[in-house]
Amino acid sequence: MASFKRFEDIEAWQAARGLVQEVYAATNVGAFQRDLAQRDQIRRAAISVPSNIAEGFERGGDRDFARFLHIAKGSVAEVRSQLYCALDFDYLDQDTFDRLYDLTDQISRQLRGLIRYLSRTGNTRLREPEAPYES
Repeated sequence: MASFKRFEDIEAWQAARGLVQEVYAATNVGAFQRDLAQRDQIRRAAISVPSNIAEGFERGGDRDFARFLHIAKGSVAEVRSQLYCALDFDYLDQDTFDRLYDLTDQISRQLRGLIRYLSRTGNTRLREPEAPYES
């Protein structure tokens, strides 16, 4: 597995960014838009995914990074659970549900792979060392 210079290089972060965009689009229409509690809950969970990947990466250690990846993975599961609620309330059609479900499943697998890599390698650096600050 290649090392990363920036959190933006991580495919799971890129996919999670897309998830946020998709969730916002899906929650900006119809009854979903009017159910503020449900709308805000799924949005907060979606935003939590890329935010935790980025925060963990920037913490500087792979142990912390793995911990934040676990948190991001939990947030992905929360989004998936909220998708079922939205489907049950008829806030989402089946095609939108399936697309978002597949995206959450992809991100969850990507995060699991990163976590496994970090645990298998005994926390060998996944990040490239930072260059010293230049004046």
